[in-house]
Amino acid sequence: MLAFVRRRVLALAVPLLMGSAAALAADLPLQKIELPPGFSIELLARVPNARQMALGERSGGGHVLYVGSMGEGKVHALELDAQGRAGKLHVVASGLKMPVGVALRDGALYISAVSRILRLDDIARRLADPPAPKVVRDDLPSETHHGWKFIGFGPDGWLYVPVGAPCNICESDPDRYATILRMQPDGSKLETFARGVRNSVGFDWHPATRELWFSENGRDMLGDEVPPDELNHAPRAGMHFGYPYCHGGALPDPQFGAKRPCSDFTPPAQPLGPHVAALGLRFYTGTQFPEAWRGQIFIAEHGSWNRSKRIGYRITSVRLEGNRAVAYTPFATGWLQGESPWGRPADVLVAPDGSLLVSDDHADAIYRIRHTRPAR
Repeated sequence: MLAFVRRRVLALAVPLLMGSAAALAADLPLQKIELPPGFSIELLARVPNARQMALGERSGGGHVLYVGSMGEGKVHALELDAQGRAGKLHVVASGLKMPVGVALRDGALYISAVSRILRLDDIARRLADPPAPKVVRDDLPSETHHGWKFIGFGPDGWLYVPVGAPCNICESDPDRYATILRMQPDGSKLETFARGVRNSVGFDWHPATRELWFSENGRDMLGDEVPPDELNHAPRAGMHFGYPYCHGGALPDPQFGAKRPCSDFTPPAQPLGPHVAALGLRFYTGTQFPEAWRGQIFIAEHGSWNRSKRIGYRITSVRLEGNRAVAYTPFATGWLQGESPWGRPADVLVAPDGSLLVSDDHADAIYRIRHTRPAR
C-alpha cells in the first residue's frame, strides 16, 4: 500500500533561461510544497500566466513545451534540450482572446481562442518567426463566461473542444453549451460527444482502454460543501452528465432539479472536493515514478474562489482499478498557506523522462516534480 507520509522539499538549482533556477525562484517558496517521500519539486521556467501545456519535438533535438494563457492573450513556446533543461522562451502567438488551450498534430499547433480554433503550421521550425494563425473554425460560442477551452486530440484523431455553460446555472441550448464537442482536424464534421457538462477544463484518455476521462467544475452558490467538482468517465459518445438538473450524481438542482431526476444521468466516476476548481488532468504514463503511481490520474486543482474557507490549490491523484476510481488523494500541496495562496496549479503533463510538469498561472511558473530516491 502506498504510504502518504508527507515531507517538505527544496527547489533544485538548474540553469535555465536568464539566470539560475534559484534566482528565478527567489520569490517562490517551493520549500513549502509537500510531496510523498522520494519526490522533489523544482522550478523549470517562468512563463507568464501559464495554463494548458502541450509537448512536441524540437527541430534539431530535444522538445518544445507550448503553453497557453488566459489573461495574457499569448501562447508561449519553451525550448527544452535533450536533458529536459529549459532554454529560450518564445511568443508564438499574441493578441488572442483567452488562448488557454494548446494541442499538437502533424507538426501544427492548435490553439483555442473562445469562439475560434486556430492553427500554426510547422511550428517547431518557426519558433523565432511564427506563422500567421490559420482559422480552423470561428463559429463556436463567443461568451467568455466559461468560454476558455482546454483542447486535445483523442486516439480517434478528432479534436475535442469543451464548451462551458454561459452562466453559473441555467438551461441553455443543449447542442451548443455545457457540452464536449469534437471535430476533424480541419474543423469539419463538428459533433457533440457529451452533454450536461457545466465546465470542463481538463481531460485525457486512458492509455489502455482509450476512453475519455474529464474534470468538471460544479456550480456555485449552494454553500461551502456542495456540490463537488467531478471526475467523469465517458467511454462512448452520447452520455449526459446531469447539468443543470443534477450535481455530483445525487444532488438535484434547487432551480432545475424538478424537471429531470438524477437517475437520468451518468454519475461522476469520482466526486472531487467542493469548489476545488479541478482543471488539467493527465494519466501518468511514464516510468520514473514508482509502480504504485503508474496509470493514476493527476489533477491540477486551481483553488476555490467563493468558499468561506479556501480549498484546492494543489495536485491530487485518483487511483483506478479497471474503470473504477478507488482512491482520491492529495499528491502535492503547499501552494495555499492558511488563507493565502501563492500559486494556483492549472495543468499537469508527463515529460519524456517521466517527471511531471505543473503549470501555475498565478505564480507565472512551470514546475517539474521528480521521483528522486526510494522512500525510507
